[in-house]
Amino acid sequence: MPLARSLSVTSLSGLEEWDEEFDLEDAVLFEIAWEVANKVGGIYTVIQTKARLTSEEWGENYFLVGPYVESNVRTQVELIEPTNPALKRTIDKMNSSGCKVYFGRWLIEGSPYVVLIDVGFTAWSLDTWKSELWELCDIGVPWFDREANDAVLFGFLTAWLLGEVTQSEEPPHIVAHFHEWLAGLGLVLCRHRQLPVATIFTTHATLLGRYLCAGNVDFYNKLANFNVDKEAGDRQIYHRYCLERAAAHCAHVFTTVSQITAIEAEHLLKRKPDIVTPNGLNVKKFSAVHEFQNLHAQSKNRIQEFVRGHFYGHLDFNLDKCLFLFIAGRYEFSNKGADIFLEALARLNYLLRVSVCKNVTLDVTVIAFFIMPARTNNFNVETLKGQAVRKQLWDTAQTVKERFGKKLYESLLVGQLPDVSKMLDKEDFTIMKRAIFATQRQCQPPICTHNMLEDSSDPILNCVRRIGLFNSSADRVKIIFHPEFLSSTSPLLPMDYEEFVRGCHLGVFPSYYEPWGYTPAECTVMGIPSISTNLSGFGCFMEEHIADPSAYGIYILDRRFRGVDESCNQLTSFLFQFCKQSRRQRIIQRNRTERLSDLLDWRYLGRYYISARHMALAKAFPDTYYYELNEPTSTSGFRYPRPASVPPSPSLSRHSSPHHSEAEDNDEEERYDEDLEAEKDRVNIRQPYALPFKNKSALNMEYKSGSLDFVVY
Repeated sequence: MPLARSLSVTSLSGLEEWDEEFDLEDAVLFEIAWEVANKVGGIYTVIQTKARLTSEEWGENYFLVGPYVESNVRTQVELIEPTNPALKRTIDKMNSSGCKVYFGRWLIEGSPYVVLIDVGFTAWSLDTWKSELWELCDIGVPWFDREANDAVLFGFLTAWLLGEVTQSEEPPHIVAHFHEWLAGLGLVLCRHRQLPVATIFTTHATLLGRYLCAGNVDFYNKLANFNVDKEAGDRQIYHRYCLERAAAHCAHVFTTVSQITAIEAEHLLKRKPDIVTPNGLNVKKFSAVHEFQNLHAQSKNRIQEFVRGHFYGHLDFNLDKCLFLFIAGRYEFSNKGADIFLEALARLNYLLRVSVCKNVTLDVTVIAFFIMPARTNNFNVETLKGQAVRKQLWDTAQTVKERFGKKLYESLLVGQLPDVSKMLDKEDFTIMKRAIFATQRQCQPPICTHNMLEDSSDPILNCVRRIGLFNSSADRVKIIFHPEFLSSTSPLLPMDYEEFVRGCHLGVFPSYYEPWGYTPAECTVMGIPSISTNLSGFGCFMEEHIADPSAYGIYILDRRFRGVDESCNQLTSFLFQFCKQSRRQRIIQRNRTERLSDLLDWRYLGRYYISARHMALAKAFPDTYYYELNEPTSTSGFRYPRPASVPPSPSLSRHSSPHHSEAEDNDEEERYDEDLEAEKDRVNIRQPYALPFKNKSALNMEYKSGSLDFVVY
């Protein structure tokens, strides 16, 4: 089922369109990455979602270059003959010289052309090319590092491909955009061979940064003091680090995905990025004809069904007053913030239990899901049994309901009111009693849904044992650890990730190291509030664009200027305040969160990639192209107060929302003016500065008219 923004929600129409003044007919864009039609990590999502917008901009002159992986090509790529004459000659020449290069269309939105290179077929050249790399750059690649060996083969083949294209009779102006260190060697070779190619290098996360943070180093406070060569050598990645650093320094334009990563790259790679290119989403992909509030209700019901089975025998809490929180991503316990999340949950559990003792009307139960893949051997038997018991109870209820309905029908048919005492016989009571006895459970509901291979040393389970959250009846916070990515074919929780996110109330991502953060971005697009940090690219981006992010369901945790205990207290405060919201307040907060979707759309964020390509063309071909970068206007001191409007009843809103409980009817009677709130949002969301790009003829006209008062590069 396609999950998406609701078309009825007011969009941020204040976002300005950027009119293009540059003719791309004489230019060709090659985008090179190891994850083209080859899903490994987040870069695959970046390229896949951005492809449609880039194809619309460049048309037939846009080509993606990646590795040939047969299993992926069979399901994702339609192989065809090259349409570009120069590229056809290049591929034919390379194939006749002992390579295997394929051309086709990637079957995703935009259907971009792809050039896929079989690096394994040219492995016979590995030693020769590694020797050449040593002679040119003094970079030695060890024989046992298979990933680095693939990077060498891919880099030399990419440089060969681009070199052949530039040898055509009338070569176009080529822009080559390289992603990450695995593709970076091709850029270094292009510059060393002095090919007429405008080059861009984007690092989505520095190699050394990942390794340092994984080692529990005080990374950001010591960022300026690291001996980068020693640190890379100690971790046996010095050759990889050299490839990454060389690509960053050789590129005409160097970019990163966030401001926090730009600071990291400046210290570790020793070059300040020219421009930040944030990651976006194809928001149209999430468009739905139904209201996103109703989609939330539907997905929430499916999660509730799972919870009924998981907690059978201990279902002593009200599911209608239950909040679903989740954290998802790679299993990096500290980097992803799972450690601080668990500690905050323990403190939240104490606050919720104390609120009951003090007779505070806060009857809320929190269930926190941890969706992080780990090594397992199978589903937990007790977890599977819970879902079987739930299904058996449902079948029993349906059987009794059918018998009751038949007797009621026959009684009404003869014109008599039914005798309630005779509607259920002894057999019905026997069936129901057996079903009730089947729900009795001697043990606590399990924490983990699978059998862990390393149970005794697992970080999450060890932390749960330390804080003592074992899903007991007294606990107001329950924990479910699902060490496997979600799938609609799972017999346990048959939901796709997008559906699961829709059904939750809050995403919690208190990451210590997160160059961008697609998980909170996906939450925002689907109208789900989230907690991020000022050490993540997403959190910094939202702080820059939204004066009061928390009013729109984007909570920014301070992990940069606070200690761990202070950050944990702040996270606990965020969670406790969220628990105190009424259902009506959560509904209107989701409306506000979803309204921010346009900020994360590639049609908005794609302009930064366009700017990077323009900058590269101007540096590589200064006689033809010109680029001017205007500094953004200052927004210091700009603060948008928390909206004064009282959250409404869904029936008073234009959005079709699930019916609220009668207990909340008298909470807040004031109407909520959504048009007024949407207008305030447009003021609150800061507009990006325009990045004009002009060809040389337009530049000369302005210069002659006397309107040019800046330096020409």
